[in-house]
Amino acid sequence: MAENPAQFIESTIREPDYWTDARSPLASLCFLLPWLAIYEAGIHLAARENPATARNGADYWMRSILTHAGAGHLLLPVLVIAALFIWHIAGKHPWRLRAETQLGMLAESLLFAIGLIALGRFHQLLFDLRFSDFQQAPLAMMTPAAVKAVTYVGAGVYEEVLFRLFLIPAACLVFRMFEFPGRLAAVMAAVTTSFFFAIAHHIGPAADAFNVFSFSFRAAAGVFFATVFLLRGFGITVGCHAAYDLLVGVLLTAPGTLPGEHT
Repeated sequence: MAENPAQFIESTIREPDYWTDARSPLASLCFLLPWLAIYEAGIHLAARENPATARNGADYWMRSILTHAGAGHLLLPVLVIAALFIWHIAGKHPWRLRAETQLGMLAESLLFAIGLIALGRFHQLLFDLRFSDFQQAPLAMMTPAAVKAVTYVGAGVYEEVLFRLFLIPAACLVFRMFEFPGRLAAVMAAVTTSFFFAIAHHIGPAADAFNVFSFSFRAAAGVFFATVFLLRGFGITVGCHAAYDLLVGVLLTAPGTLPGEHT
């Protein structure tokens, strides 16, 4: 016996769609919290006397801004959590959490990370073909694996906070002010912030030396992360970035790895 329209609507509300559920700010927040806790705890264990020396670049920049503004650097994780809560409330998303959604987000993060590894290998192949005399520079971070792992988790969290959660919506608003259509504004914001993402890795005392391979790959990775953010939400983007960095920067690291493969 077929369901009447009222029964169909009721069953649809009762059974949430994973693809929509995983994009919600609340699901992203719950998915983010373990990554955030691992990073913050790891930083304080690795550098108790001066945690700033081990912080990810984007994290250090945002905390420095907060410190200069008189807000205190410890406020940053609170601001990230508050931003997701405000987004959830302003968007009138349902207050719904499911373990299946969190597991699905983890699986998606790993799949996207593997996809980015494949993109990186293809990118490397192109450069090997075009620049046979390309000189490899040593990785800037010659630290124990545990410290590198913590730093890579921080990159997954705070680089996505800065370049995707904060800058993409801001860039979209700027382009919309110039009356660009919504989808075109989103594409332009994704590309623009991806170039800032690539440039940021070559700025500062601990930055990587500039070369075309590193810059172009990170710009491509920025577009990849921006696409995941726009289509699948913030939480999966964080998971994808952190998983990619951990896979490439810790588990798959080998002598001769090209610089810039981690993001």
